[in-house]
Amino acid sequence: MTAQMKEEITALVENAKTVYVSSVDEAGYPNTKAMLSLQRDGLGVHYFSTNTSSKRVSQFRANPKACVYYCDEPAYHGLMLLGTVEVCTDAYHKELLWREGFECYYPKGVTDDDYCVYKFTAEKGRYYPGSSETFDIAELVQI
Repeated sequence: MTAQMKEEITALVENAKTVYVSSVDEAGYPNTKAMLSLQRDGLGVHYFSTNTSSKRVSQFRANPKACVYYCDEPAYHGLMLLGTVEVCTDAYHKELLWREGFECYYPKGVTDDDYCVYKFTAEKGRYYPGSSETFDIAELVQI
């Protein structure tokens, strides 16, 4: 992976407002949902917020394997990340992602039991254009 490719990937992720997050259901089928791109820790860890009562939370608890896809539709560029999701209900992660306006979804505020955070940890990725092969996330983080 080149430094230029890392710059392109970083720009793609930084400019994304929407991210597609996929879980695996009980029958083994992928389930994809568009989510807000709220926060990340470098390019290896990405955070998303959702309702604890959602179907996807139970899917991730049963099978943490996940895919996160960032795309720039006009440029036809995309980044697929493969990894695992941890469903976080602790105060630290909930406060980390809390945004003004979330009260309309979580009326009890940041301590609402129906509010949780996905912590997605990437292991592998694939970038288009520029890479016809899957790369280890460590390659992306080290450059």
